[in-house]
Amino acid sequence: MPFDQLVILAIVQGLTEFLPVSSSGHLNLVHLLTTWEDQGPLMDVAVHVGSLFAVMIYFWRDMVMFLGAVWSLVRGKITPEVRMLLLLIVASIPVFAVGAVVLKLDLMTSLRTLPVIAWANLIFAVVLLVSDRVGMTIRRVEHITMKDALLVGLAQAVSIIPGTSRAGITVSMARFLGYERREAARFSMLLSIPTILGLGVAVGYQLYDAGDLKVQNDAIYGGAMAFASALISIWFMMALLKRTTLLPFVIYRIVLGGILLGFIYDWQGLL
Repeated sequence: MPFDQLVILAIVQGLTEFLPVSSSGHLNLVHLLTTWEDQGPLMDVAVHVGSLFAVMIYFWRDMVMFLGAVWSLVRGKITPEVRMLLLLIVASIPVFAVGAVVLKLDLMTSLRTLPVIAWANLIFAVVLLVSDRVGMTIRRVEHITMKDALLVGLAQAVSIIPGTSRAGITVSMARFLGYERREAARFSMLLSIPTILGLGVAVGYQLYDAGDLKVQNDAIYGGAMAFASALISIWFMMALLKRTTLLPFVIYRIVLGGILLGFIYDWQGLL
């Protein structure tokens, strides 16, 4: 893979993973709108892993809490920290189940297309807008129930469709359930940890098994660069939600979706 393509992929992934704009959609746009070859889902996941380390560092207190929760669970104690850990695990199950079906049926290639990305951006931008307008702001992460976790997890499974946005759809569901914007974003980011970690382990094994040192090195470099840009993205998202609604992201997605549809259907010829 050309180094400049690797740099672009890493920056795009890092900046968009935790914003409700679809990192997978943007990653696919890199090759769909240029002459570069498709980097493939393996490289997509590799740069996602870089983002994983960023969110773990940003929420380092939660990481320490989860380590303590594992120890408590081993000793048979059910603490609030153990409960939160179990909720994240339960919420992660749907995306792994749906992902396994998609891979088994080899549907991923048919999903990585401009029309899918364009329409998903438009449709789920509206979902994000509605959820932010009608959702109450009275609940925090500490109030999440098993039912809420499962519903957010089911929403996350939809994000396998490029353009949906994992962050966007999980935040939307949390907002519908009455969680504050920052709290919805926080749970979405925490939920990314087991999700990306599971995908990362699977892809890491595939890269190791393939034995291709060039691809392995690309994955490492891409992950490192995605880590740096993801830290900026997380900080920006959490700071922005102190001051405003999710409307800026809705507008961006509608504009992007409209531009992509114009590109696909050549609306210029109709004017």
